[in-house]
Amino acid sequence: MSDKHQSGGVTTTGHVWDNDLADFTNQPPKWWMLGLTVSALWCVAYALYYPTIPISSGQGSFTKGLGNWTAISEMEADQSVVDAVRSKYEAKLAGMTPAAILGDKELTEYVKRSGKVLFGDNCAACHGQNGVGARDKEGLIAPLLNDDDWMYGGQINAIYTSIADGRNGMMPPHKDALSEAELDTLAKAIAAGQPTSTPLFTEKNCIACHGPDGKGMHAMGSVNLTDSIWRFDSSVETIKAVIKYGVNSGDPKGRQAVMPSFKAAGKLSEADMKKLAVYVYQFGGGQPEEVAAAPAAPAETATDAAPAATAEPAAAAPIDAAPKQ
Repeated sequence: MSDKHQSGGVTTTGHVWDNDLADFTNQPPKWWMLGLTVSALWCVAYALYYPTIPISSGQGSFTKGLGNWTAISEMEADQSVVDAVRSKYEAKLAGMTPAAILGDKELTEYVKRSGKVLFGDNCAACHGQNGVGARDKEGLIAPLLNDDDWMYGGQINAIYTSIADGRNGMMPPHKDALSEAELDTLAKAIAAGQPTSTPLFTEKNCIACHGPDGKGMHAMGSVNLTDSIWRFDSSVETIKAVIKYGVNSGDPKGRQAVMPSFKAAGKLSEADMKKLAVYVYQFGGGQPEEVAAAPAAPAETATDAAPAATAEPAAAAPIDAAPKQ
């Protein structure tokens, strides 16, 4: 149904309201019609060139398109370009130790850039972006990686061992060996950074793991109790709980602090684990290798160098090479 508008004789749809408002039947402008036509033709061309039209519900049951394009083929083409750039670096670091990589400025810069992605995918969930750690209501649950306080030493080889083999240190519970009064005294001394100020530190054999000065031992992964840097929390109550129930001790009230082995998980290649070790080292808390960084000793002094050479494997024992536990 159509009608003529009373004011100008223009054809309308016949729909009138408020006495004089009507819908005209004018055609759209030619430019608009041309754009609509071009758009329709573009849709047809797109559907013919790219995989588009489903044929049935089965897998791969769609038109493949005249261009034989797939998202996977495009990704592989882009990846081949990236691999071509990376190949010279990857080939070079394949046979190098993490310490040797650190000695090559160009390789170190490459690893710092590529390691960022690896760290984000595999480590940041626990240790946070840039190694800032993660906390729960009871304190730090994943340690900082960007300071210079390390339980097992911050040498590059120790960091690599932590990533590859994991760390699973253990502090035994002392709830049956200490009274509440003794727990309170010892915890307050540790909270003040003066564990040796109470005879209990020696009497209860704390020195066996934490050393006679309370500064810990890298070979055992025991923490430094004098530096006011804490694996969990600095409160007296938290310190008492750790002493009482232990860490990874099997006690249900103890704290858990386990670094998984990426080698055992089979998730990362050897090269990837080296990259992560260098990347973590470059956060700023890494420490120089005590042996590798020293010049070669003359033959007559080789005996003197032996103790240092045997110290590193012990420091890389499979516990947790993260700061303060």
